[in-house]
Amino acid sequence: MTLTPTRPSPATSPVLPHARFGAAPAVLTDGVEVSHAELARRVADRAAAWGPARRLVLVEGANRLDSLVAYLAALQHGHVALVVPDAREAQLEAMVAAYDPDVVCTTDAPDDVRRDATAHDLHPDLALLLSTSGTTGSPKLVRLSRDNVASNAAAIADYLDLTPTDRAITTLPLHYCYGLSVLHSHLMAGASVVLTGLSVVDECFWDLFARSGATSFAGVPHTFDLLAASGFEERDLPTLRQVTQAGGRLDPDAVRRWSRFGRGHGWDLVVMYGATEATARMAWLPPGLAEDHPAAIGRAIPGGHLRLDQEADDRPGVGELVYSGPNVMLGYAQAPADLALGAQTAELRTGDLARCVDGLFEVVGRRNRYGKVFGLRIDLDAVEQTLRATVDRHARVVATDRAVHVFVTHGRGSAAARGLVTSHCGVPAHAVRVTVLDPLPVTATGKPDYLALGELAELADGAPDDTREAASVRADFVLVLGRPDATDDDSFVDLGGDSLSYVELATRLADLFPGGLPAGWHTRGIGELEHLRTTATTVDAPARRRRTVRLDTTVGLRALAILFVVASHVDLVPLEGGAHLLLALAGFNFARFQLSAAGDARTRLRHGLSGLAQLVVPSVLWVGGVALVLGSYDLTTALFVRELVNGSEWDDQWQLWFLESLVWITAAALAITCVPALHRLERRTPFRFALAVLAVAAAARFVEVGLRAGPTQRYTTLVVAFFFVLGWVAARATSTRRRLLVTAVAAALTVGFFGQAHREVIVLGGFLLMLWVPHVPLPSWLARAAGVLAGASLFVYLTHWQVYPALEDAGHQWLALVASITVGIAYGRVVRPLHQAVGRTILRSR
Repeated sequence: MTLTPTRPSPATSPVLPHARFGAAPAVLTDGVEVSHAELARRVADRAAAWGPARRLVLVEGANRLDSLVAYLAALQHGHVALVVPDAREAQLEAMVAAYDPDVVCTTDAPDDVRRDATAHDLHPDLALLLSTSGTTGSPKLVRLSRDNVASNAAAIADYLDLTPTDRAITTLPLHYCYGLSVLHSHLMAGASVVLTGLSVVDECFWDLFARSGATSFAGVPHTFDLLAASGFEERDLPTLRQVTQAGGRLDPDAVRRWSRFGRGHGWDLVVMYGATEATARMAWLPPGLAEDHPAAIGRAIPGGHLRLDQEADDRPGVGELVYSGPNVMLGYAQAPADLALGAQTAELRTGDLARCVDGLFEVVGRRNRYGKVFGLRIDLDAVEQTLRATVDRHARVVATDRAVHVFVTHGRGSAAARGLVTSHCGVPAHAVRVTVLDPLPVTATGKPDYLALGELAELADGAPDDTREAASVRADFVLVLGRPDATDDDSFVDLGGDSLSYVELATRLADLFPGGLPAGWHTRGIGELEHLRTTATTVDAPARRRRTVRLDTTVGLRALAILFVVASHVDLVPLEGGAHLLLALAGFNFARFQLSAAGDARTRLRHGLSGLAQLVVPSVLWVGGVALVLGSYDLTTALFVRELVNGSEWDDQWQLWFLESLVWITAAALAITCVPALHRLERRTPFRFALAVLAVAAAARFVEVGLRAGPTQRYTTLVVAFFFVLGWVAARATSTRRRLLVTAVAAALTVGFFGQAHREVIVLGGFLLMLWVPHVPLPSWLARAAGVLAGASLFVYLTHWQVYPALEDAGHQWLALVASITVGIAYGRVVRPLHQAVGRTILRSR
């Protein structure tokens, strides 16, 4: 049936009160500033192009001006807007098939006006349709009225104290009710919005934030993980006034920390609570209460009311949270016929269990079967029904804060299950975990035991996914770092990786990325790396069959350096200089790992101490054991204080000069960069800071020995420190111009230092390879061998002094070389659990 209902006037319930704010900016995007009056004109023109009849208008909710104008044209001019995610063809087609919209507005395409009048019976109050479950693809929609939208926008503008001078930058998509609420409330207050699709981890986002003078942004819990990992706390944002948080529970410790940090930097953290069924917001926590009540969602928004239905739970003071107010939805729609329905509910039963303490509500659990992952509310029953119909008739689905967990009774459908959940829920593939479990747990009455499955899901969040291929990014991280608690957001740096574990992990990952590891892989999350690996494999399927891989140059140099050290010590070939090259490599890795850890000086200190302890503890164990059993080392060597008490003549106590120098130089570098003022300075100007440290180290060398170091002086900490800092500077030289400068400085400092050309060629040549050539192509077997040797370089250096002398004296130089390497690798394997445990313990300390 074709109807031509009367279209309400835009003035009946305005969301865009342009008459009062005509010339003031409303939207900034792509270098264009659009005033409220100009936006109103564009909106009116867009609506006029659809004709006079009231229609159902499907709009892709992209963070783009064209999408925003189409949405406001439908909302403001009496049509019904059905907002769907952008760039998701399958979901768009599903909604078109399910609801047969009269007009379809997609990005980069003209509006598709499919008929002269509407094909639907649209209730006069109906204004907006949003998915009830975020982006599950479910045809179940929330029906919202203009009064719902306007009242919620006004309430948000009220408690956030928005004025025309406020300007929010978009961090959430407009198809998400939280993202829409930011738009509604700011336009209602005559404020403005900066439209962008950039992420908070993009430097361009913060450049735009500064240029546009943005005063606020919104975030779901995952946003705050990204902020912490991307150096947000070091940014200077003088215009920032407010950060809002919703879309799921933020850990109370995080609430307290971010609130305290914001208060110290001139902005407020506003924790909020809501649902699509309430248009957006139901509760808010005044910023001044966040530190004392970090677990609370706060109080009802202006015009709303919260109560507890204590019949829903047996615990005293706990009940289902029930909300009432003018923003409560009209009801749900599951088919086009439902669009004719009016209001069917006066209050919203949230499904959350809560309690009220000191007038503030706190959510303590869930009653129904919805989950929230990455800020997306997911109808777990709908997903489960789809899986049971297409993949495994026994499939069960639960969700944690980190992932959607699918439990199936056989592995044949694992890949299909992951793909289906990814496409239906809109969550990234690394946030979907599939577990084979037969039989699935049931309660005493034979019903699915979701409590037991939830406990299994929580455990699985901290362990490798058994249904993945044996060779996976996550499995390699867990194996090498000994961190089964690692999440998909954690990077190598976040997990406290050191130079030794870097070598082994880089070698293992090289097999998964035959085309070369992604740039800066050590700072990327596990989930992102898994996604990049999957994408690369899809694009280049033959890559797995290649016989060569691109090995990290530092790994190859480390293997060569330790080989040169041992080969020269057993008098096989005169290739001295490997230990000094290892110092430069250590400085390079210090900058890459310890100085790259996100967070404040305290966080950097924990990461630095973790790496230092992983160097010291295995070394002290070996040296102490040798001292007790063989008596060849004394206490000063075991405690790395030989230089402080021994003379300048070479003896056995000097054998471990490299380790002693590395320990003290690393400790000094860590101490310098953890002083809060210097920490901030290093964050702001990392290359210049490293150059300044190099100038000091070089000056110390020249004061101590001049141009050329003597036979023993070349092994003393103060004299060789500049090699470590050279590596540090190299890691911070991110442009060709800077690398040219570092090349010149390295040549000036190295040539003439030893007075032996072959040493200087080895050290300078290796350094320049590290500086200019990030990867080298090698046969896969050779790359793996180099990785094993490089990963054991510390232990080979440590142990070879006790292995080779007897064999060398007997004239078996080659056997001495092989035995030294074999024993070092074996010792590394033996102490690996201790090596990992030490790092974990320090990282988890507070």
